[in-house]
Amino acid sequence: MGLEFDTRFDPAYGRAVPVAPDVLRLTARNPSPFTFHGTNSYLVGRETLAVIDPGPDDDEHFETLLAAIGGRPVSHIFVSHTHRDHSPLAARLKQHTGAAVLAEGPHRPARPLRIGEVNPLDASADMAFIPDIALGDDTLTTGDGWAIRTVLTPGHCANHAAFALEGTGILFSADHVMGWATSIVAPPDGAMADYMASLDKLLERDDRLLLPGHGGPVTAPRGFMRGLKAHRKMRERAILERIAGGDRTIKEIVAAIYRDTDPRLHGAAGLSVLAHLEDLVARGLVATEGDPAIDGIFMPS
Repeated sequence: MGLEFDTRFDPAYGRAVPVAPDVLRLTARNPSPFTFHGTNSYLVGRETLAVIDPGPDDDEHFETLLAAIGGRPVSHIFVSHTHRDHSPLAARLKQHTGAAVLAEGPHRPARPLRIGEVNPLDASADMAFIPDIALGDDTLTTGDGWAIRTVLTPGHCANHAAFALEGTGILFSADHVMGWATSIVAPPDGAMADYMASLDKLLERDDRLLLPGHGGPVTAPRGFMRGLKAHRKMRERAILERIAGGDRTIKEIVAAIYRDTDPRLHGAAGLSVLAHLEDLVARGLVATEGDPAIDGIFMPS
């Protein structure tokens, strides 16, 4: 069966939606072609809470979070990664609640910028973010009636992490796996080799429910993630075929294989093609003249 996305989703702006025992979802009103209906924040716990991905620095979403918290203590604020739709509200929420902020680390690219390269994603990065506690892979953080295990999943960006709610089969998958669309993997922030390795890592787990950073839950994770992996491999084959057929630039490849995609997303599509090409060059399957990220001319290896 092919990969099937589910775009049915009610963001229920301004309200907390129960999605699992002692887990509430609150969706920020920041819809876009990249965020779907908006960023999902999650409250975990009953008496003393954890917040996962507080979201953008938005007054309405902050007030919605406070209303759902309802005066209860918040001990931990977990941040999956440092894109501006996920992390900026952590600072204001920490100031209000006194909670510790936990994440893999500050924002950083997946690789150094090459000479002359400009990072087109700088505007989307929360460069001011610094966690109180840096999380390593498999770190277990315990709270009042809950325990959350960090599962590092670089790919979408270098410091991306998912969070497993121990004993429940629930994984907060942030932007690594989402039911409504594929994750954007855009160099230099992200790397396709890292993304695929992280996908394999999650396939080795036995999670039964994924709660993503955008859109609704993924209720059959293993089958869906196998579909995501097959989709990426299909894109890779399509890129190789375009190069074998004579395409030599990213612009040509995007025009051909993303012809049915919203033109507003063609810039992101170009970065996704670049991610595949960087991986293909590293694996010796494609050769390039010039810098792949600037003016690369691609050809069969």
